[in-house]
Amino acid sequence: MQKLQLYLGTDRIDLFGDETVSVTQTIQNVRDISKVFTDFSKTFSVPASPKNNILFKHYYNFDIVGGFDALNKVAGKIELNSLPFKDGFIRLEGVDMRKEKAYAYRITFFGNTVNLKDLIGEDMLSALGSLSTHDLIYSPQIVQDKLELQETLGQAILCPLITHTERLTYDSTNHIAGSRNVYWHQGGGANEHGVLWSDLKYAIRIDEIIKAIEEEYEITFDSTSFFNSTNDRYYHLFMWLHRKSGAVQPATQVTEYFSQVNEWGVDISNKTYAVQTETSMRLYVTATQTANLVLSPSTASTEYRVIVYRNGASYFESDYDNGARTFGIADWGEPLPIGTYTVTIVTNQSAALMSFPIASIEWELQGFGFNIVFDTDTLWQSSLTIEFIITQQIPEQKVLDFLNGLFNLFNLTTYTLPNGNIQVQTIDDYYSAGTTYDITPYLEVTKSKVDVALPYRQVNFEYEGLGTFLAKQYEQLNNVGWGSLRFTLNDATYSAPTEIYTVKPPFEHVQFERLFNQTNNAETTVQYGYFVNENEQPYFGKPLLFYPVTLSGGDSISFLTDLTTHVQVQVYNVPSNSVALVSSINPDNLNFGAEINEYALTSAVFSDSSLFRKEYTDYVSAVFNTQRRITKVKAFLPLRIVIALELNDKITMRNETYIINSVTTNLQTGESDFELLNVV
Repeated sequence: MQKLQLYLGTDRIDLFGDETVSVTQTIQNVRDISKVFTDFSKTFSVPASPKNNILFKHYYNFDIVGGFDALNKVAGKIELNSLPFKDGFIRLEGVDMRKEKAYAYRITFFGNTVNLKDLIGEDMLSALGSLSTHDLIYSPQIVQDKLELQETLGQAILCPLITHTERLTYDSTNHIAGSRNVYWHQGGGANEHGVLWSDLKYAIRIDEIIKAIEEEYEITFDSTSFFNSTNDRYYHLFMWLHRKSGAVQPATQVTEYFSQVNEWGVDISNKTYAVQTETSMRLYVTATQTANLVLSPSTASTEYRVIVYRNGASYFESDYDNGARTFGIADWGEPLPIGTYTVTIVTNQSAALMSFPIASIEWELQGFGFNIVFDTDTLWQSSLTIEFIITQQIPEQKVLDFLNGLFNLFNLTTYTLPNGNIQVQTIDDYYSAGTTYDITPYLEVTKSKVDVALPYRQVNFEYEGLGTFLAKQYEQLNNVGWGSLRFTLNDATYSAPTEIYTVKPPFEHVQFERLFNQTNNAETTVQYGYFVNENEQPYFGKPLLFYPVTLSGGDSISFLTDLTTHVQVQVYNVPSNSVALVSSINPDNLNFGAEINEYALTSAVFSDSSLFRKEYTDYVSAVFNTQRRITKVKAFLPLRIVIALELNDKITMRNETYIINSVTTNLQTGESDFELLNVV
């Protein structure tokens, strides 16, 4: 009989003499192959002794101010015969009362395996504040810079050739001005065509999101885990920053155009107000003023509205209208109080439009005998200064769903190392690191069970998001989702099990398109993503994961900095479902099934490195093996095995080898109920 010691923090808890504690351990269960589990104990009771009353601060007495916080777990640990067994957390469930006195505290011990749900809760990716260190301007020059940036340099933000609305073509003969024909050749006029800068959006490296999660929740993924820069299939993975369908827009869902002020019509020195030449029309009021704001567009048909900010906060917002407008005290209801005022002109038109034309914008400050007139230029695209705020543009996805999605993609499991770091491994790597224990001498031989191991007749692997144009087309032609897989061993049909198990990561999976020259049907080096629905309309979808591959030395493309100006781009990032476009470099890819690689136009080699073949085939194939069984046995383990046993260890019985599906151990007696899967 082992002696159990239970600690709350560093304080030992008094135990009942006859209380038993059984801990169930499972990390991946054959009945639910995409879920990662944790150690847990059944709720048990400890006496309301004087010492325990102090530890739990007389929880039964709700009049105590600053009492025990039962809403949060507290660090704890279990020792057996004073030897370390488990670190973890203790949760107080309640107090049992007898004759109006506290009799026992009911508590639950949780193992220190990562409990991400408790830690992260319902937080969204947009809650990861440190992502803001990557905020940047959304402008033609920076979009071009990020499109040309070499991915292997480890940059956090890139711009892939993925369009949110427009379909790209490549035609060396027909040069229609303003078209999305990306064929490049020198010249102007009718030759000004290509991918428009505002057709594109930025993308962020997945590793930057993982780092932001570490910082936000004060956790550390171990340097040897799956999440490290030497693991190409993880480190080169990016998420497209696509918060809404269509064009990039700030959180207000409009495109903001900021004026460029060239000069002022009057000398304002030594006055009680001042204006400043900036990219926004700013007015400083140092004494209360009666003021009008007069706008005179040079094109009366363009709809716009006006937002006036005072000290950075919205002070007045107009409705959409067109033509000349005058705003004054009837609109803001008072003379302008002391403060700093900024005027922003907002249009609901596409950012692809050339400009928002203004002939003049004028502040009429009454009481000084003259007006201040803003002498402005037409608001060209090149003067756009939209700030691309990562937390406002990252897909609105829960942090936990994002992590679970990665775990589903790569069949990962996680646990806490002795140093407190979090280890993340593929299931195959996890099981390969275990040791082996022969429990034959400790078996209870009077009874055992051998059950069917296969609880379902088929396993489906597919993405939640398969709604883009080419992916939908693929599904209609092939009767299976793009990159999906329906698995049974050797394509057998099973009539006994009825359930179909589905692994479905919450991401979008796009079929990318390699462009061919429409003049001669020759291959080009240009591959792009067309993120629209089956009706070729802007599409929202699920968060898109992909690998950007930087192409240089291939076909140049034409890049429009506005609708009448194009430049040659010789280096650009194409989106890919495989780490590399050439299988000899790296064939790993994001398809579950064996698909033809969109760039190489072959499935050879790439299919051998699909997600299923690399991450699931050993485990799932073994589940479907007709020789696989779940064996349930009881063993009375010695303390040395109880303390040392890990869930990736193998068990031998009578010269047969098994892996642990689950084990429930009575910590005092060592009595252990095993569910074992025979190795086939």
